[in-house]
Amino acid sequence: MEKLTLSQELLTYMGSRNTTMMVTEFIILGFGDLKELGPLLFLVFGIVYLATASGNFLLMVLVSTQRGLQTPMYFFLANLSCLEVCYTSNVVPRMLVDLLRENRVISMVACIIQLYFFGALGSTECYLLAVMSYDRYLAVCRPLHYPTLMHGTICVGLVIGSWVSGFTVAAAFQVAMVSSFTFCGGNEIDHFFCDLKPLQKLSCSDPHLVNLVCVSLTALVTLAPFGLTLASYWRILSTVLHIPSMTGRQKVFSTCSSHLVVVTLFYVTLILVYAVPFAGEVPVLNKIFSLLYTVVTPMCNPLIYSLKNKDVKEALKKLRI
Repeated sequence: MEKLTLSQELLTYMGSRNTTMMVTEFIILGFGDLKELGPLLFLVFGIVYLATASGNFLLMVLVSTQRGLQTPMYFFLANLSCLEVCYTSNVVPRMLVDLLRENRVISMVACIIQLYFFGALGSTECYLLAVMSYDRYLAVCRPLHYPTLMHGTICVGLVIGSWVSGFTVAAAFQVAMVSSFTFCGGNEIDHFFCDLKPLQKLSCSDPHLVNLVCVSLTALVTLAPFGLTLASYWRILSTVLHIPSMTGRQKVFSTCSSHLVVVTLFYVTLILVYAVPFAGEVPVLNKIFSLLYTVVTPMCNPLIYSLKNKDVKEALKKLRI
């Protein structure tokens, strides 16, 4: 009887190993509780996606064709618009297709690729927003040296550095994640795309190791650029408060407020999803907050810049003429 029991245990162990090895695809649950609202959600998110792509493409066209917008600030803004189009296109098109079909299967390879580009583009945005805040700091706090410190070569270098750093950090994270994650048979992702926390819930790996990798790389991606952004705006605020005229203060605030609103929207939603433990544990909240930074924020960015910026309004008028 004892030998039989040991054999059974061995078979059970081997069965679990085979189950772990056989997980080659996942099922995206999406908005499973709202199946009857699928067509309506498809229409709403489809309109939002078209508005996002159109608005950001319009800003890129304006910056590249209107000479009045060919400055470092708008060069960074055009790159941010390009980034937002790529960022939302990585998630939304597949989400729209999934809203209208029953078979929401995604291969593990496709899931990892989506997660990689999601992390790479998000990391790049963190670095790019930090670069934009540094640009505003130089323009406000060191205006006489600004043309020398932020000329064309430096601008291009900062943008390339942001993109390369974002994709490199994401690649390092991807290697660490793939090497540390082991999936034990569960393959239903309770989300509308392949995100880190839903995948982590499916993993039977040591959670302490996974959390250590996530915290380390998240700190590298978010804390460093966020700290630079805060430091830049702290110096800007202290400089603005020493401007004697109210007109001068309003002029400085008008040039920085748009970027500050974009930074606030991006980091608040990011922190709500990845830094607040409760939000990550509740799938509904996780999906809502994820919609904010994957769908809503990319749409708001061109609206914020076009509605609050006189230069963009003038460029739009010239484009119509």
